[in-house]
Amino acid sequence: MEIKPIRNEADYERALRRIEELWDSAEGSAENDELDVVTTLVEAYEREHYPVDLPSPIDAIKFRLEQRGQDKRSLIGIIGHRTRVYEVMGGRRPLSLQMIRRLHETLNIPAEVLIQPPKRRYKSGEYRSMEGVRRSAIRRSA
Repeated sequence: MEIKPIRNEADYERALRRIEELWDSAEGSAENDELDVVTTLVEAYEREHYPVDLPSPIDAIKFRLEQRGQDKRSLIGIIGHRTRVYEVMGGRRPLSLQMIRRLHETLNIPAEVLIQPPKRRYKSGEYRSMEGVRRSAIRRSA
């Protein structure tokens, strides 16, 4: 078992191949211990070189609702009344601190995901979908 730090892409690829070789090793064996160590090194390298952005608050809410088999209507009372829910989910209104607290407590969405600023703000009347962009471009060209 010769374990070396992962310093570049070649080392990274070599470590991934080694993980494949060790994948079915017996629990408690030296190979399984090596698998644990190499996997930890790969995870550290990936965390540094391939960071994964957090989802947007709205995407996280939609995902959690989908997991629970619910729709936007189930947010009534958590976010506020029906109109407020559709404003927030449509990107026209940001989440308030009270909404963030309720979503965190009720849907168990991590607070660090919910407190992020929106990635894109829309002005009133601006199209929010690609379909709207296409329609807008068609109108301008006509």
